Amino acid sequence: MLGRTSTAERVADILRTRIAEGYFPPGERLSEDAIGKALGVSRNTLREAFRLLTHERLLVHELNRGVFVRMLAVQDVVDIYRTRQLVECAVVHGLGEPPYALDRLDEAVSGGERAEREHDWTGVSTANIHFHRELVALAGSARTDELMRSVLAELRLAFHAVDNPRELHQPFLVRNRAILEALRAGDLTAAERLLAAYLHESRARMVETYGRLAGEGDDA
Repeated sequence: MLGRTSTAERVADILRTRIAEGYFPPGERLSEDAIGKALGVSRNTLREAFRLLTHERLLVHELNRGVFVRMLAVQDVVDIYRTRQLVECAVVHGLGEPPYALDRLDEAVSGGERAEREHDWTGVSTANIHFHRELVALAGSARTDELMRSVLAELRLAFHAVDNPRELHQPFLVRNRAILEALRAGDLTAAERLLAAYLHESRARMVETYGRLAGEGDDA
């Protein structure tokens, strides 16, 4: 149970993490009673948390039906990747002189490789999200961290719609490792180049796959 000093922001953070880690798939209706009881919070606090996540485009409120995890359109995916390209590449470009604090990034890479060996493709996807979150965290900016938590949680909504997560995520494990090693060597130019190519290819794969499942084309 959450303590008395907990706020709607903390509840929203818990739910955001659950969405990012795949516990609430797109289209799922969120039960006020079940979630409120599990977290030990009032209905008003929970509704405020829902409002915050609706503002972040993770939830939608449907009149007389309730609150649902949002289902993305292809254009949403395109815009998410545009935001990622701007933020993640800027973070790497501006890191300054090495060495960098790479322990958590290393843990994310190793976690993805371990999940691959176990054929846990949901785990690979989660580790990949953690990799990019920890990459942005190298900037040491709470505001940028907050932005990327929301962006990556929204991206996970699209991942849920993919019917072959292995095909989507496995090819990028080796790229995560290459970016990590470039940073470990202090080669920001190589790390930024690898990251830009990574995001470009990931976007193309995601838009093609998600567009096919959603019955839409990439009109960006």
